[in-house]
Amino acid sequence: MTAATRQEVLSLYRQVLRIARTWQAQSALSMDTEKQRIYIAEEAKTLFRQNKQVTDLESIKRCIEECQARIEIGLHYRNPYPRPTYLPPMGLATQKGRKLRTQERLRKQAKPIYLQSHDETS
Repeated sequence: MTAATRQEVLSLYRQVLRIARTWQAQSALSMDTEKQRIYIAEEAKTLFRQNKQVTDLESIKRCIEECQARIEIGLHYRNPYPRPTYLPPMGLATQKGRKLRTQERLRKQAKPIYLQSHDETS
């Protein structure tokens, strides 16, 4: 990892933790606000630790893009949780053979950038 990339990753991490500290839930209930603040901080810690061992520059760039996308979407919609994805047409194939592999490939291609690492943590 280059020094510039390291600085960018650390800057994103600090930005996410700053957002978690100042987050206000859309419902304005203190209980919701606290739950969402904890979620943001824990999700950031989990994903950054999970990707700590990534050394490939291209993979690091994808992780940075995912983080930036999640920040922008969360701030725009005032919702820290990932937005749902929908299965492509014919998304429920039989559980065997070539059709299943094709459907798995289609699901992977249809997954938006802001959810690339979400399944690994859920």
